Amino acid sequence: MTPDSTGGAMRPDASLLSGYEVVVGVCGGIAAYKVASLVSALVQRGAGVTVAMTSAAQRFITPLTFQSLTARQVFTDLWEAENYHDPQHLNLTEAADLFIVAPATANMIGKMACGLADDLLSTMMLSAACPVLLAPAMNTRMWENPIVQKNLESLRSRGYQVTPPGEGWLACRTIGAGRMAEPQQILDQAIGLLRKSPPRR
Repeated sequence: MTPDSTGGAMRPDASLLSGYEVVVGVCGGIAAYKVASLVSALVQRGAGVTVAMTSAAQRFITPLTFQSLTARQVFTDLWEAENYHDPQHLNLTEAADLFIVAPATANMIGKMACGLADDLLSTMMLSAACPVLLAPAMNTRMWENPIVQKNLESLRSRGYQVTPPGEGWLACRTIGAGRMAEPQQILDQAIGLLRKSPPRR
């Protein structure tokens, strides 16, 4: 953080992540609205950020929000090729230094554990050649389901990183584990992963 010239709040160091490329995958869940803060924080620190969204994610937050924050096209469809030469968007993952999935739903975690690729985001994740950071978010009973935990353990054993969810008020109007980690927690872990190596390009 650097001092604000007006004497106000501290500003993020705009060079901290300069040169790094981050892909942020947004799944469907109420926590999707919190990802806007994460994306903004990454951009403010100098990272190039590209957002990919599932169809369910678009029911909670619009692509325009992320387009405005990143000044980049937001990818939402596996075969959408307008103004882009790679209809499957696999080139996006070749340039990425980090792939963040937030919120990572039980559905997406299960797909990755089984190697399924039936939409844009799961296809991009399987083609990722960089560290992948998952920020799970779901109902407490889903989070504590042994199948979900087994899927996560499988992914961890393959090198996937996880920012565990916290406890709190959930969209299902209960209090318990499964609440997506706060954007600052995800950001701190992302910065740590990125700064281990220089930018790939």
